[in-house]
Amino acid sequence: MIVVPPSYEIMHDLDEQSLPVRIEGCGRLCYKSEDKITAESAPRFIKTILKHGHNSVTEMAVLTLEVMVDKENIAAKLYNVLPKYLTIDTLDKNILLVTSSVRGFRELYLDHGNLKIVKAITAYLLQHHPLFYEDITPERGIVNQAGVMVKKLYLSEVGELPPHLYGRHRWVAVKFTVNRAVTHEMVRHRPCSFLQESQRYCRYGADKFGNQVTFIKPLFYAEDSEEYKLWTQAMEDTERLYLKLLETSSPQAARTVLPNSCKTELIVFANLFQWAHMFKLRATKGADPSMREVMIPLFKEFKELFPDVYGSFDLDLT
Repeated sequence: MIVVPPSYEIMHDLDEQSLPVRIEGCGRLCYKSEDKITAESAPRFIKTILKHGHNSVTEMAVLTLEVMVDKENIAAKLYNVLPKYLTIDTLDKNILLVTSSVRGFRELYLDHGNLKIVKAITAYLLQHHPLFYEDITPERGIVNQAGVMVKKLYLSEVGELPPHLYGRHRWVAVKFTVNRAVTHEMVRHRPCSFLQESQRYCRYGADKFGNQVTFIKPLFYAEDSEEYKLWTQAMEDTERLYLKLLETSSPQAARTVLPNSCKTELIVFANLFQWAHMFKLRATKGADPSMREVMIPLFKEFKELFPDVYGSFDLDLT
């Protein structure tokens, strides 16, 4: 068996990647198939997940659009339908700031494709990111809508927004390597997007996993304590039983004996204001100590990275 400490990684590199590369990089974490990534693999991966309806994977990339309309009632119609997954702010009476994931924009068209403003947004996205939209649009595409102009804001432009808008429209992905008990709590937060290493598909008895199960070192016990010895024995027994079950069972059947101490990787993707809410609940006194083990240093790093949003945001971390 393998024992590792908990950790996290702010996925800065993804911000510089194309949408397909970003989504493939996150999506393959579920199956731990990152070794299959090549310079040409992203389009095929994207088409496969869209075909099978694995919509959560397409939540791992967001776009921020500036939508300008010549009539105020056109913008109002977007608010009226209360579209899922979209963050919408009014910059001017005829200018909207709209941020959503690839999934959000896809479902916006599928649910409200009759609206002029939605047609205009989808036409723009179809032109610039056809891989994600050509399967749901008419055969000849969508004609640009007169009276609606759409443009994408790049990350540097999002960074120039005032703090109250930057906090809503700037999304950050963090990959956690923690135990299953911690992820059970993390995935309760909304609105966020999550992708998690799947025990259903990962066969830990395979060579790529070292034919071993990996566990997270427990915060609660010193390594020289009797409790830690008991924990180690329990994990060794669990690993032995799991590997034995794999001889005649699928991973999804054998996983039923795996405990909360199992290591898992989880990507959490949320805007800065939602991260602030998570820090308030998960880094302060009263939170699970194993959760605080990763959330406290992450909070401190966020304060340094995003001072305009977190500069005056203080928490009691004692």
